[in-house]
Amino acid sequence: MFDILIRYIGKYLFLVFLQVTVLNNVHLSSLGITPYVYVVFILLLPFETPRWLLLVFAFVLGLSVDVFDDTGGAHAAAVLFVALLRTFIIRIIRPRDGYKTDDLPRVSYLGINWFIKYTLILVFIHHLIFFYLEIFSFEGSLITFLKIILSTFFSSIIIVLSQFLIYRK
Repeated sequence: MFDILIRYIGKYLFLVFLQVTVLNNVHLSSLGITPYVYVVFILLLPFETPRWLLLVFAFVLGLSVDVFDDTGGAHAAAVLFVALLRTFIIRIIRPRDGYKTDDLPRVSYLGINWFIKYTLILVFIHHLIFFYLEIFSFEGSLITFLKIILSTFFSSIIIVLSQFLIYRK
């Protein structure tokens, strides 16, 4: 149990560090398209993670990134919303045979198609909430929506690729 806790704390610290030191400085176009992959921490938590713990993790994760980005709670709100919808989305995209008790939300357990759907949906929700809270206006909605789509695409590519580079069954 203690080793699992240490592993998750390590993942949390690594993702926050990666996001605020590297990825926040990556702008893929003049629109300011930035991959936000720290949300993968919430996506990869075990299915049986209690909802209250999921929300605590999401809040602390989002708030940590907010502190470094000076975004006034936009990251925390977006990640909390993802954590709230995670169980519902998992239920909606459930494989035909359902989930096995030892399954984890990973490519190696549920396949690439399931994982891409799961990632795209939740990362899109995160980016939608985050970018509109960040500008706090519907002015320039088309450009903001384009930014959401492109950031979702690039963030999701990095998250899916991480499955093949880091995680094994």
